[in-house]
Amino acid sequence: MTRTAAPAPHAPTRRGLLVVGTAIVLTGFNLRTSVNSVGPVLEEVEHGLGISSGMAGLITSMPVLCFALIGFAGPPLAARYRDGHVLAAALLVMTAGLVGRVATTSVWLFLLGTVATMAGGALGNVLLPGLVKKWFPHRTGLLVGAYSTAMAVGGAVAGVSTAPIAAATGADGWRWGLGIWAVFALVAALPWMFVPRHPRAARGGHTAVRLRALAGSPLTWAMAAFFGLQAMQAYVIIGWTAQYLRDQGMSAAAAGVLVGINALIAIPLGAVVPMLTVRAHLQRPMLAGFTACYLAGWTGLLLAPLTLSWLWVTLLGLGMGTFAMVLTLFGLRGRTPESVAALSTVAQGLGYAFAGIGPLLVGLLRGLTGGYTGMFVLVYAGVVLLFITGWLTCRERYVDDEVPGLPGASGPHLAPEVEVAGTEPPVTVRPPRR
Repeated sequence: MTRTAAPAPHAPTRRGLLVVGTAIVLTGFNLRTSVNSVGPVLEEVEHGLGISSGMAGLITSMPVLCFALIGFAGPPLAARYRDGHVLAAALLVMTAGLVGRVATTSVWLFLLGTVATMAGGALGNVLLPGLVKKWFPHRTGLLVGAYSTAMAVGGAVAGVSTAPIAAATGADGWRWGLGIWAVFALVAALPWMFVPRHPRAARGGHTAVRLRALAGSPLTWAMAAFFGLQAMQAYVIIGWTAQYLRDQGMSAAAAGVLVGINALIAIPLGAVVPMLTVRAHLQRPMLAGFTACYLAGWTGLLLAPLTLSWLWVTLLGLGMGTFAMVLTLFGLRGRTPESVAALSTVAQGLGYAFAGIGPLLVGLLRGLTGGYTGMFVLVYAGVVLLFITGWLTCRERYVDDEVPGLPGASGPHLAPEVEVAGTEPPVTVRPPRR
């Protein structure tokens, strides 16, 4: 695709871009803290709330289920209210949920607090790719890399520090280990309150994209499957790897550190993978490498969980580079911020709904069989399907061309060059070579 554009008559100011960039990165830091902090103290949560292994599986599945359901509210809210206000409100709700769920002894109130906790994560998941496309259209790889790196840092810090915090704060220390992340969510909400309205938004407004229209797009379904399968791998790793290692005889602190190492691996990947993914010829070789890492990591944990454990979790962390990859692909598979946001919302919503089955099944099968055979069958099958759907997603195409009526649509039925208007200045778009 060749894009040429005249300079915007009212381009965002440097100060505005700095505020937006800061808000995006701080939000990225908070997208996984509340999720990664649960695994290292899952056993303590079970005892503290008096719940079964199956209910623990539900707790580990709640984030992905919430991401699936709440995420669909993102584009309608952003179309009606300013993006910054939507994300500020979501992060404030997240703060309240983080505090509320550790202040109760009722598992149902804990789950209700978890729903509130996931509001910021769910809306951030679906809105950030479109915001990057809108505010930084020529720096997609850089900004996606920045916030996915911040996400990896937040997840790593939460994974490593939660168990030590819980141990240091005495009885019911897991409440402090899970609740402390409310401070960071509150800090992330502040810059969104100062994000200005985008210069083009005041003139042209938002272009409505009906999410239901994407149901006829093969690319949307391929990306939903790819996203869901990589998310299932991630949430089984995040939710159950620490407990699996503890059941093999490892201490809680050591298991938490290993899961933290897994998350630390994602930090450089979050910075590098997006900048490589924008190069189309590297996408499929990277996918093959990530798949091989998943297979090697899971095999090592299956056959020798307490031998070279750091190597197995490192390989799994490398495999989780598929997350930064798919985030970047969202920005590459749509021509406008609206189509990117719509594709991101539908693919992530469907993908998370599917991914939530994974950790829930692990918990149920562990409760029924007393072991982890079911977990390994699930993740091995998931890796194979991940490779197939990822291969399809790496073929260069655009959701705009598969959904009639999208602002950026292009195809043989249109003129060779069409003007695409949205919240950015009009740009000339030539249809890609087939």
